[in-house]
Amino acid sequence: MLVACALAILPARAAEPQAPGMSMVTFNLHHDREDWPQRRQVILRELEALQPDAIALQEVIQKPYVRNQAAWLAGKLGYDYQFVSTDPPGRFKRYGNALLTRRPVLARGEHLLAPRTDYRTVAHLRIDVDGQPVNVYATHLNERSDENGGRIRGEQVADLLKYIAATSGDAPVVIAGDFNALVDAGDLSVLRQRYGDSYGSVHVNNELAQVSTLNRHYYEAPSRIDHIFFQQDQLVAREARLLFDQPYAEGRWASDHYGVWARLQFAP
Repeated sequence: MLVACALAILPARAAEPQAPGMSMVTFNLHHDREDWPQRRQVILRELEALQPDAIALQEVIQKPYVRNQAAWLAGKLGYDYQFVSTDPPGRFKRYGNALLTRRPVLARGEHLLAPRTDYRTVAHLRIDVDGQPVNVYATHLNERSDENGGRIRGEQVADLLKYIAATSGDAPVVIAGDFNALVDAGDLSVLRQRYGDSYGSVHVNNELAQVSTLNRHYYEAPSRIDHIFFQQDQLVAREARLLFDQPYAEGRWASDHYGVWARLQFAP
């Protein structure tokens, strides 16, 4: 005799919704070197797929026959943007940093970092992330690897923190860019007292050669110098990874740096 067995069909488990937060990308564009018209299409495709809430760009250029790179990317993505340069508007060539966002902009600003002779800037946007205001800042610090470079970066970090204190209010802070320094460098020690390293918070005990943001095709020595820092009492880093760390064609790369993507969650 056959006995019929009833099988209980359990409902599929719904995917757990992600806790409220935001995603951020930082990327050094390498200005318009090495076939920018082709590189920008590769960069655009990746950013379209990620749809980050905010994007920090360094080495952004505009000049005759090269539309402002941040403006071009923002237009294609449907993002708002803030471009900051020490070159005055109307000059035939302008070079600087930018912030892009798909979120509503609540406030914007810019600042020339001390020492003024180094021509370094910071861009600021306060954005609305599902009803939560968040301050995002983008910068690019001095590139020298000697003692003088460290001194200049230290001065720039102090001025950056002063600017953030004057403009951030009570909203959480995210700082992204090319800092030209490792996270544990003395140049960044004052910043690191309050702000967490998103990539380092997610990935621990990684050898520098495996997490370098300098493209090893261009640089022999590995170094993780592109960072997304977050305010530790208001945000938590949940995910982080490198972008553009593979060639898109034989011998062709999106930049001489890799990008960094991070997902941040609002702290309980």
